[in-house]
Amino acid sequence: MGKRELLERDRDYPYSSATLMGFYDRPYARGNYGQSTVGAMRMWSVTTWLIVINVAVFLLNSLSRTDAYPFGMLYELGYFSGTTAITHLELWRFITFQFLHANFMHILFNMIALYYFGPMIEGWLGPRRYLAFYLLCGVAGAVMYLVLLASHILVSGPGAPMVGASAGIFGVLIAAARIAPNATIMLIFPPIPMKLKVFALVLLGIAIWAVIFQGDNAGGEAAHLGGAALGALLTQFPHVLDVFDRWPPRRKRRRFFMDDRR
Repeated sequence: MGKRELLERDRDYPYSSATLMGFYDRPYARGNYGQSTVGAMRMWSVTTWLIVINVAVFLLNSLSRTDAYPFGMLYELGYFSGTTAITHLELWRFITFQFLHANFMHILFNMIALYYFGPMIEGWLGPRRYLAFYLLCGVAGAVMYLVLLASHILVSGPGAPMVGASAGIFGVLIAAARIAPNATIMLIFPPIPMKLKVFALVLLGIAIWAVIFQGDNAGGEAAHLGGAALGALLTQFPHVLDVFDRWPPRRKRRRFFMDDRR
């Protein structure tokens, strides 16, 4: 492959040669990357907002624990289950469960994963489409949980609560593995390098095994599979998300200077 072809490939697929790149060499680490259109804090990316909101909700929920709400008031109002979301038609739980976590280690590893993989997909999709992608993958996780529950593949009852951001994060991980399959990451435990596509396949294998053999977190792993499935689909057909880039319409900025021309 000639030099011109290599340059054209890297222009079209900026993550195809991302193996062991320095952070500031990556497209999503450049100065004009990921500026949010929400409010006045334009320098904050959607990934940053998601992490901040998750941490804030975790802290507030921890402070709201009482004898009446042993798991926290926000937990009681926002966790997902077949009984609450479907039987009682509390449809907001398809979204709210994604911002709740069971304990410190749960939120820690989820936010680490979001911090590392989220910027790549946000840079690829843009802020609005990325936010829709993330939340829809979370919803797909809840739907997959319901499907496997109704088909009796999962043996837990319909009232079993489910919380966590990992369904959306699994969608982000699968998208990252499809965009940059040969990128090398360093695992935390054990500290060994691994290609991103291999890492994603290992986690998918664990999720499938846990669902089939009813592992300790079979319900959560079912949600992981739902998020991963929709993440792969939306990565294949990202134009489906274009509607979220057009709505709601962006407000036009006012021009606060006068035209001196006569």
